[in-house]
Amino acid sequence: MATRELETIARRFIAHAHFARQQALVLGEMTRIAPIKANNWDNGWNVQGGNQYSKIWFAQGSIYPVYLKDEGKQFIDPHSGQKGIIFNAAGAAKTGHGGFVANRLILGHQHMPQLERQLILGSGGRWRICNPQKDLKHCY
Repeated sequence: MATRELETIARRFIAHAHFARQQALVLGEMTRIAPIKANNWDNGWNVQGGNQYSKIWFAQGSIYPVYLKDEGKQFIDPHSGQKGIIFNAAGAAKTGHGGFVANRLILGHQHMPQLERQLILGSGGRWRICNPQKDLKHCY
């Protein structure tokens, strides 16, 4: 059950990030996926667009018992310290100051700490889910 919960949240996050990117491409405006509150992905996230990200297309609430481990960079903008992924009108993942984002989120499970999934965004915009217990050489 814990593995299924972990995989579900991983796939949901990637699906929401794909949606945000797709909206940026279709609408020709910046969109983002960002934590709902307290700069903490564990509280869930919003997919937003429009002027100053005023439109919230949908949100994911708390992901408990899944959580984000501190080891990943968690898509933190180095200038502002804010977490999130911004997609420009060309669909590229950028920071708030225009730098490219290639990063990862590392998911864990409260009830089975040995379980882990890494959500990796490559420089070409491709997402992958990595299980370090099986795919160690592909996770790094």
